[in-house]
Amino acid sequence: MFTIGDFAGLGRVSVRMLRHYDAIGLIRPAHVDPHSGYRYYTAAQLRLLNRVVALKDLGFTLHQVQAMIEDKVDSGELRGMLRLRRAELEAQVERDNARLAQVDARLRMIESEGHMDTGDVVLKHLPSVRVAMLSGIATSYDDPASITENLTPLYPRLMELMDRAGVTITGSPIAYYRPAPTGPGDETITVHAAFPIAAADLTDPGFEVVDLPAVEQAATALHEGSMSEAFRTGQKLATWIDDNGYQTVGAGYAREVYLDCPPGEFDKWVTELQVAVHKATEN
Repeated sequence: MFTIGDFAGLGRVSVRMLRHYDAIGLIRPAHVDPHSGYRYYTAAQLRLLNRVVALKDLGFTLHQVQAMIEDKVDSGELRGMLRLRRAELEAQVERDNARLAQVDARLRMIESEGHMDTGDVVLKHLPSVRVAMLSGIATSYDDPASITENLTPLYPRLMELMDRAGVTITGSPIAYYRPAPTGPGDETITVHAAFPIAAADLTDPGFEVVDLPAVEQAATALHEGSMSEAFRTGQKLATWIDDNGYQTVGAGYAREVYLDCPPGEFDKWVTELQVAVHKATEN
């Protein structure tokens, strides 16, 4: 048997926590010395301790843990719950890392204020293009995580549907956005994932075929790196538009053309941002 201190060390919990577990009847000592009151535990009780700690890490209260222990949650169920919790934590870490990257990018933008180079912004005409398209809804245009979660899965699904329909991709992937408010104060947007295609006469292929109209004038710039930092290039475009006497057309959302996007290497992506503009009218 092990003293409470040794058992706490082996189980990587505090002695105080073990005493609390004893007090609420969650993990009783295997033996209590009637004279000294010292608590003793067995190695077999580490199995119970592991379950208690694992269920606590899943977010259950001690009351809930006790009920589950009494119901004898088997190892298979516990493994399944832990795998689910692991996936949730990994997703949270990914979201937190994305936010940290954005904070770093915002700091770099603040440090470069007043020294923004807009020399690579190009004003061009965008011809009309026919695209195959799927759509989704994101919470807002300034929520990169929501855009990524709702836009990214559309592309592989669209490619699968196009392959099934025998439709060939003829150009780089495109993303564009439209306001989709359902009421006052709603900032939701519709995200559109698209691939350029040739003329097509299709019957219910599972995706939309849309002709994006020509844009007479668009301020364009290449964005190199993750799209979570696209606001850097967006600010460059905004500076150029303002400095050169232009105004955005419509909501001002940039169309994105993914020129080079190696899978998993987001820092190597090259994307052209295109913002429809017109010459501002002087008052």
